[in-house]
Amino acid sequence: MSFENLNLIKPLQTALANEGYTIPTPIQQQAIPVILERKDLLGSAQTGTGKTAAFAIPILQILSEEREPAKSNGTSRFNREKIIKALIITPTRELAVQVGESFSVYGKHTGLKNTVVYGGVSQYAQTDKLRQGIDILVATPGRLLDLINQNYINLSHIKILVLDEADRMLDMGFIHDVKKIIAKLPVKRQSLFFSATLPPEIIKLANTIVIDPVKIEITPQSKTVEVIKQAVYFVSRPDKKSLLIHILKNENVSSALVFTKTKKGAEKVSRYLNDAKINSDAIHGNKSQHARQQALNNFKSQRTRVLVATDIAARGIDIEKLSHVFNYDIPDYSELYIHRIGRTGRAGLGGTALSFCDAEERYYLKEINKLIKTPIPVIEDHPFKSAEAENISIEIPVKKFRSSRKPDSFRFSRDSKKRWVRKSRGFIKKKADR
Repeated sequence: MSFENLNLIKPLQTALANEGYTIPTPIQQQAIPVILERKDLLGSAQTGTGKTAAFAIPILQILSEEREPAKSNGTSRFNREKIIKALIITPTRELAVQVGESFSVYGKHTGLKNTVVYGGVSQYAQTDKLRQGIDILVATPGRLLDLINQNYINLSHIKILVLDEADRMLDMGFIHDVKKIIAKLPVKRQSLFFSATLPPEIIKLANTIVIDPVKIEITPQSKTVEVIKQAVYFVSRPDKKSLLIHILKNENVSSALVFTKTKKGAEKVSRYLNDAKINSDAIHGNKSQHARQQALNNFKSQRTRVLVATDIAARGIDIEKLSHVFNYDIPDYSELYIHRIGRTGRAGLGGTALSFCDAEERYYLKEINKLIKTPIPVIEDHPFKSAEAENISIEIPVKKFRSSRKPDSFRFSRDSKKRWVRKSRGFIKKKADR
């Protein structure tokens, strides 16, 4: 099937042809006709499958077709463009920028206007664009609510809502903000819900947003990208940094995206690499938007060889020729593994995904192997092989304070805190009585 078979309007076909797009990806083949039929959609697709185009292209077509009748009803073009008709909510600034760029590329012959609003930068350039009038708004939840409260944005005319990367919204704690935004939208609208993974919490959220949706699931969650070479190293936690440096110095790694669980961990790993004369940078939520964008641009232009990132910050990173992905920390949610390694091997190109597993992460590795239905090959020939590697039995980690009776030390610290709070409150009360 080609894009010509999807009954797209001429401006969209021209834009796609100029970009060299001829064959739609599976998510595009299935989602575009559904969206053009004005149905709600619940979509799950692995990263790198063309999900953004799957909703951007039909949204542009729907809004283009609705603009035509307005020319003869006396409504001025200026007033029509003041009305925001489509809203795309994304969890991160990087992803918002990427989605906005996609709308600009695909819609450059349609006359439709879009803009992106996100936090971490001054709002003035964004509010100027809003005053000029737009048809499509791409936004992160926090800045969107802020501009709504300042009366820069009115959502009462929204016809199409897209919630993109919903699983990350949940992880980042944006769900309450999203619910506030949805409460301001018209009840009668088309809702498109996309998520890389579909855990029960996401399904529950989706059921409050979409109505009788068509469900599309591309690349089942248990299937890994087949063109990616995968391997795991058993290594103790203190030796992980030495193993990473060893591989980067001795193997043919042209570009690498390294995943850590925490922001602090990303900074530490980047610092280790730079000390070892390996050019790297870190990207995470604590960095300013300017610093994050600069780090991303340096990585894309290959001025930086290694980018260390948390899962949340990595959303929106789209590198076509990324040679390696490193799981410096094994993800505790197994489907994140598939999402991480999907950063390489895009567009059918090969790639390598290497994971470092310490003793405490064995259980998570076992869950990943269950999900992908095949054990990840183990590399044993390396200088930092852990003593535990000989014993590959994996046990479920026991949570602290599992029993109902808390240890004495825990009870003591909690009681001490209560006494301190009581004393503090008494001091404040005495001071107020004076």
